[in-house]
Amino acid sequence: MRYSSEHKERTRLRILDAAGRGFRKEGFSLTGIDGLARDAGVTSGAFYGHFRSKAEAFRAALSNGLEDLRRGIEQCQAQAGDAWVEALANFYFTERVTCDLADGCALPSLSGDVARGDVKTKAAFEKEFLSIVATLAKGLRGGNAEGREARAIVMMALFAGGVTVARSVRDKALRDRISRVLRDAVLACAREQRE
Repeated sequence: MRYSSEHKERTRLRILDAAGRGFRKEGFSLTGIDGLARDAGVTSGAFYGHFRSKAEAFRAALSNGLEDLRRGIEQCQAQAGDAWVEALANFYFTERVTCDLADGCALPSLSGDVARGDVKTKAAFEKEFLSIVATLAKGLRGGNAEGREARAIVMMALFAGGVTVARSVRDKALRDRISRVLRDAVLACAREQRE
């Protein structure tokens, strides 16, 4: 039986969603293809019909997750106007710190696996990372283009590291304090006008 191209695309998207959730929750090494396939509601054979390997699925999930982050930044920029950084930081240091890890942001959740990954994985990350940095920098004011890009890189590091550290402590009050401090650091970074 042949499936329509729409059915194949829907199946691929289900697998991609399950892969993203699985890799964010369990990491690359603890996530198996059988589990990803089961979570997507397909067989392992169907998984291999869409992705040649777990590494290929990881790269696709990584790119998809980072693209979601870039689109979220663009949405904040469009909807919140001049207050977009504050809206983004408020969301990121509340929702992304407290949500289930499977629903978290790909940046903090998958970066450790990327650092241990192969050249293709790092290239996929780099491409999406630079796109996110450009989107952040585009929305910043003051200073020259190089300075805005530098501030955007710092903001990305604060987001990724901040969420990782806040999620890693068991005390809720400490988690909330870390989140507030890093939120304020993002806002201060966005206001700086380096030349």
